Formats: sequence, structure tokens, C-alpha cells
Amino acid sequence: MKAVRFHEYGGSEVLSVEDVEEPIPGEGEISLRVLAAGVNPIDWKILSGMLSGGEPLEGPRGLGVDVAGTVERIGPGVTGVAPGEELLGSPISPAYAEIALSRPELLVRRPPAVPWEVAGSLGVVVGTAYATLDRLALKEGETLLILGASGAVGLVAVQLAVARGVRVLGTAGQSKLAQLESLGATPVLYGEGLEERLRAAAPDGVDAALDASGHGELAAAVALAGGPARVLTIASAADAPSLGVPFHAGGGGELTGRALREVLPLIEAGSFYFPIAGIYDLGQVGDALNESEHGHPSGKLVVVPQ
Repeated sequence: MKAVRFHEYGGSEVLSVEDVEEPIPGEGEISLRVLAAGVNPIDWKILSGMLSGGEPLEGPRGLGVDVAGTVERIGPGVTGVAPGEELLGSPISPAYAEIALSRPELLVRRPPAVPWEVAGSLGVVVGTAYATLDRLALKEGETLLILGASGAVGLVAVQLAVARGVRVLGTAGQSKLAQLESLGATPVLYGEGLEERLRAAAPDGVDAALDASGHGELAAAVALAGGPARVLTIASAADAPSLGVPFHAGGGGELTGRALREVLPLIEAGSFYFPIAGIYDLGQVGDALNESEHGHPSGKLVVVPQ
């Protein structure tokens, strides 16, 4: 099969599409023919060596932590899943490839009305948004500030919170403010003077804040929330310790399946906004990672290998 791999840490220039052996599922595993695999910041962070802890790369690696596709093979001990079934969720091998491994408990069935490129992009962002809102323990009638509300995680968090009766303030650039308002949030323009605009929008402060921006706005969120007790960041690892704010890593974890089962029917019904900003083939993965790291995509980027 064909797969995207790299043999040294670096930028997109170290990526190549290679012919490799098809992975064969072991005990409790299945293989999927990959029809879509979402792009996430963790992909370019892995590629750069940012997450290596200084350890050298010991062999070729792949990328891709979201997946959607059809069941290709079933390993020993797997029941309740048949070849040809359409599933989405998390892989256990790199998903920027024609075939990826996973386990049934990491996957859910794809509703027919959910496009493949959407299905392959949901796991990380939906799981992360769901898990962070769970950690913030929001109640109906409370006010939540979301920094970076027009990004992929931010958009999901806005919609989940609004659906639960939470008032949402969301920061975004000028071109995204109308979209946030249409989703039920109070939009606030980011940039110089942000804290003053936030206080004008929420004179009594906010009950909780989620930082999905990572652009130096975390201190303003702590001030508006009256302290760090109910503030969480997924984007400001460097600033978080000095402000006493927990950094959320690891996506949705065990909550991802529950999150997907809540969101998929909404997408299928057309009542949940989940935009796709770009579709790339295996040979364009480097372009996708560059756009994820340096661009301002207005939705999810997705790799379609087939």
C-alpha cells in the first residue's frame, strides 16, 4: 500500500509517499481502507520533533490520528464487525495511508448522510471539545468564554455549549463574527483591546473559559473568570503554568465515543455546523500540515488517500 512517512524530524520537506507492507490486524484489531483522515496540530508537532523529548527518530514514522473508512480485514477475537462496514474514529496506526489499523471500541458507525471527509475529521476535535466542556462542569444558564471560537475545536465547543443552555462569548477575527452569532454565540473581535471588549460583553464576568486560541489571550480569560479555577487551555502550554491554568492534552480520551454519538445525529440532521476547509491527497499532506500550522483555515483540513 501507499503511506506518507518521514525518516527524520523536520518540516513538510521530509515527508514522502512510500510503498510499504499492508498492516495485518492482530488480536482484537481490524484494518480499514482509509477514505478520509483529518489533519490536526499534533501531526505537524510530531513531524517537527516537538513531542520527541529530544530523543532521535529510530525508524520511519507515519502521521494521522483521525480516520474513517471501510472494514478491510478482521483480526482474531473480533466480533460484531464485518468487512465492508463504514466506521470512523481513532486509528492505532498512522491514517495518512491507504490502510490503517484500529480496534472496534475506538470506532463508531458512519451515518450514511455524513460525508466521508467530515466523518474522517471528527474524532479529535469533537472529543476534545466534549472533554473540555466536561472538565469545566458547565451548568445551564452559566456563561462560557471561548478564545479562538472560530477554529475547529472552538466551533464544536460553541455548538455543544449553546445546545446545553450555556451563554457563550466567542472570540474570532472580523470575517468569522457573523458565523459565530448565527451559531448562538456572542461574538467578540480578538486583538488589541480584547479584555475591554470582553468586559463590555460580560460586565459581570464569566463562569468559565476555554482557550483554543493560543495567541496570548489567556491572561484576559483568567481575569474575566475571576481566577484560574474554571479556566482550561488546549493551546497555551507555555503560558498556562504561570497563570495556574491546566493544559488539556490527549483529545477526548474515553469520552470520544460518547461525543461522536452525540454529534453525529446532529450532523446527519443538518443542525450542526462542521465546515471542511480543504481536501488533500497523500502527495499533498505537506501542504495540509503547512496550512494547519501557518494558515488560518476556516474549517477542518482532511486527507483523502483513495
